[in-house]
Amino acid sequence: MVIERTLSMAKPDAVEKNCIGAVVARLEQVGLKVVAAKMVLLTRSEAERFYAVHKGKHFFETLVTFITSGPLLAMVLEGENAILKNREVMGATDPRKALPGTIRGDFAKDIGDRMERNVVHGSDAPETAKNEIGFFFGEMEIFSR
Repeated sequence: MVIERTLSMAKPDAVEKNCIGAVVARLEQVGLKVVAAKMVLLTRSEAERFYAVHKGKHFFETLVTFITSGPLLAMVLEGENAILKNREVMGATDPRKALPGTIRGDFAKDIGDRMERNVVHGSDAPETAKNEIGFFFGEMEIFSR
């Protein structure tokens, strides 16, 4: 049994749609525990740092503009295989390909061609999770159960 931590974000479109409670409920239903959470409104500089790995890609500017358009809920999730479990519950990055019953499949249907409006973000690997968690949270803000 591998207990991991991962970062999960309910993006500004989730906050706007008033579905962050449903997002958290879905994560908890699969055994993930929220061990830290905070509402954040990122500045442009912060967003550019967070998404630095995508700098130079065609979608970088729209992603930064979107993620700074409103508040988001940043969370640290803890649980058995938390990274994989979170990514499975989120569904495909492209909501048009996300299965019904996944967060993106159920809540990110009206995106058109705007891929960044896909309701949630989740770390994709242990090192990414460590870096992303550290971006939003200090160790004293995270509570293991």
